[in-house]
Amino acid sequence: MAHEDDKSPKMPKGRVRRTARVGSLVGGQAARAYATKAVNLTRSEVARREAAERRQVEAAEQIVEVLGSMKGAAMKIGQVASFIDTGALPPEASKRIQEKLAELRDSAPRVSFRDMRKVIEQDLGEKLRESFAEFDEDAVAAASIGQVYRARLHDGRDVAVKVQYPGVAAAVRADLQNLGLLLRAAKRMAPGMDAKAMATEVRERLTEELDYEHEAQSQRAFARAWRGHPFVFVPDVVTELCTERVLVTEWAEGIGFEGVKELSQAERDRFGEIVFRFFFGSLYRTGHFSGDPHPGNFRLMGDGRVAFLDFGMTRKVARGWVERELALFRLALDGEARALYEGLVELGFYSGDDPEVTPERVLAHFQAVTAWYRDDREVTIDADCVRETLIDMGDMRSEHWPVMRRATLPPERMLATRMEALTLGVLGQIEARANWHRIAREWLYGDPPATELGEQESEFFGSRGGGATSGRRRAEPIA
Repeated sequence: MAHEDDKSPKMPKGRVRRTARVGSLVGGQAARAYATKAVNLTRSEVARREAAERRQVEAAEQIVEVLGSMKGAAMKIGQVASFIDTGALPPEASKRIQEKLAELRDSAPRVSFRDMRKVIEQDLGEKLRESFAEFDEDAVAAASIGQVYRARLHDGRDVAVKVQYPGVAAAVRADLQNLGLLLRAAKRMAPGMDAKAMATEVRERLTEELDYEHEAQSQRAFARAWRGHPFVFVPDVVTELCTERVLVTEWAEGIGFEGVKELSQAERDRFGEIVFRFFFGSLYRTGHFSGDPHPGNFRLMGDGRVAFLDFGMTRKVARGWVERELALFRLALDGEARALYEGLVELGFYSGDDPEVTPERVLAHFQAVTAWYRDDREVTIDADCVRETLIDMGDMRSEHWPVMRRATLPPERMLATRMEALTLGVLGQIEARANWHRIAREWLYGDPPATELGEQESEFFGSRGGGATSGRRRAEPIA
């Protein structure tokens, strides 16, 4: 049941109003871009890069302000289609953007509990007291399309109750109708983006995210896959209380990300390794991963496990595709430029007939974006590392831009690329340190565990008959 008759005065739902708002944003950016291009004809290369950087900063700030105020799918699209919240911008600009994003998250328009209660009771078909023994009316978190409350069931279990904003479904559908305009705005941040493929991916992911029953299904799958894991915890779903607009899950008590940032270096390193193993490991071990490594979705629990929350944006990738990606990584590590290039052409990343895209250039770009876990050495992920990597992932300031602008990300790779970029951004915020290369070799080559956490994880997956499968079971030992 869609429930699109619900009212929410704080959320503009009409397509005309929302189109006007986004259209003015895009138009203003386009005018400035054309003016800059005209002036660029007389500028030096350094001046052109500085101008492009200023334009990108302005675009990021405007996208955050306008899309954030829309509150529906627009803010999500801004996150999916760009790297505005990962640190690719200059440090001073990145700080301003981070502050604006934090302000949007913290001061997002909140719907009264009376209205949210109506959603719960309409969807569950009974009074609140019949479903819950206790219910805290003050929301503990606000998401892009809903709010989260803490409650207790009649059997004594503490639970998190995520409730969708009334009327948000209509707002999101209006945004999806305006997807072309929204992606034009986001493309100012990621000029190499394939808008058509991105539109398809965004529609699929956001349509799924709007349906909490779909999220419940995804979370159940993750909870099963990681149940009993030594340092990863995915809360169970209370299936009988889940509907299209209400999601009830086991409560996860723990320290939030801001608290984690205050821990010692060793504790932050451990937390960072767990985040890396969960998000990258989910993709390369199981082919089923979460595309939203948002700091608000983590809790460091008292027993040392990390709880991962929010599975509204997930993707399953066929094992065959994963194996082919792993094979390409191994080719890149071995410096096999021609074979890497041919493999990427086969998967649809490049056309194969562009003289500007040579095997050597492709290898150089691949090595640049994976340098933080390609090199066999300890690396501290700091702001400079994040910025340099993300510039090389999709920014015109990169020396690899001639190759990037001719590339196309296949749909199987889009959410994975976002996941990897956001994971890197999270690691950068806590300045996590590790030999990421040796950890990655566990799923790249099936190498023995590289760390104490790796040993625990190897035992877990081994006991379940799974693990780091790859096209090549073992490689030569690292000296």
